[in-house]
Amino acid sequence: MTIDIVTPTFPESIQEGTIAKWHKRPGEPVARDQVLVDVETDKVVLEVVAPVDGSLAEILLPEQTIVHTGDLLARFVAAAGGAVATVPAASGAVTSGAASAAPVTASPAARKIAAEQGVDLNRVAGTGRDGRITKEDVVGHRPGVPEVPASAPQPVSERSAEPAAYAAETAPARGERIERRVPMTRMRARIAERLLEVTHTTAMLTTFNEVDMHRVTEVRTQYKDEFAKVHNGVRLGFMGFFVKASVEALKRFPQVNASIDGNDVVYHGYQDIGVAVATDRGLVVPVLRSAENLTIAEIESKIADFGTRARDNKLTMEEMTGGTFTITNGGVFGSMLSTPILNPPQAAILGMHAIKERAVVENGQVVVRPMMYLALSYDHRLIDGRDAVRFLVAIKEMIEYPAKILLQI
Repeated sequence: MTIDIVTPTFPESIQEGTIAKWHKRPGEPVARDQVLVDVETDKVVLEVVAPVDGSLAEILLPEQTIVHTGDLLARFVAAAGGAVATVPAASGAVTSGAASAAPVTASPAARKIAAEQGVDLNRVAGTGRDGRITKEDVVGHRPGVPEVPASAPQPVSERSAEPAAYAAETAPARGERIERRVPMTRMRARIAERLLEVTHTTAMLTTFNEVDMHRVTEVRTQYKDEFAKVHNGVRLGFMGFFVKASVEALKRFPQVNASIDGNDVVYHGYQDIGVAVATDRGLVVPVLRSAENLTIAEIESKIADFGTRARDNKLTMEEMTGGTFTITNGGVFGSMLSTPILNPPQAAILGMHAIKERAVVENGQVVVRPMMYLALSYDHRLIDGRDAVRFLVAIKEMIEYPAKILLQI
């Protein structure tokens, strides 16, 4: 039986993608759910998997071809006796397409992830064509699903156009002058486009301050083991404190949580905090929805989950869309001070940096404290310098006296 392999359905915000890499060649044996091809969009890489055991008969579109939803990519030949797999019903029994009850339709990748994570597909809303459940639908399904998958997802193979693909290559002989020309990945091109857009369309300024981290460090050191025990292994980091401090500061300075839309200012009555995550393919910013309603444990758990899935290319478009404010932490790479660039249409972004012990004056005495520089970049069209400084000072005070976060003062 011959099966058409087509481009998956893109979210509404994505118009097209690029064929990044073919993992299988015509005639090569393929097992069901093995990845055939990666389709790269502006933000995520979508995997197209084998529907059944078999082999590729013909690749119709080569790598680097621009594709749209439903484009025919290849033709696939099912192995003798093979048939398109059916979806397990809630009871665990296999339901055929001829069953009297309406069958749940899902992609093979969605079924595989659902089986690994114990997700009941009958409770997942499908966003694909004709209500088909996609891999992203399962990954994004939260009720009753553990924050961290039971088994770690396997990373997507590195693309030939990425710098990481060259790391394992043999170093050139002494004296050789080698150059490589590779296509810019779709994601990197989009990042470049957005950065240029920011510099051309905003009046971006940055204000700096420093924060004494010794009290929040003491809290973390004193309670991190008990915190992990109570919250099922969730690690207590600094980001949870900064997210909570930012939420409180955004409530006090709503213009920092706003955005410009044409001649209008849009004030958001919620705090959706984007957290920048570095991957081999570039920077991605998954969003903590309604962060004002999350506990520190929930924030830390979600951030850890975001980091793992970002590096394995498992984040969904929905998780990286929106956001009213962003936090980026260059300190994890050793950065002492930097100017973060706005994430449009947001009006501000907070930059955290490395914690270093320095001599400071406290109550007339020179003491050694763990200090961190903070940077707030903001759009001066919407935020006055006075409010930007006061916003950053509010965060500084809450981090230096963590009880203020709890007391909301």
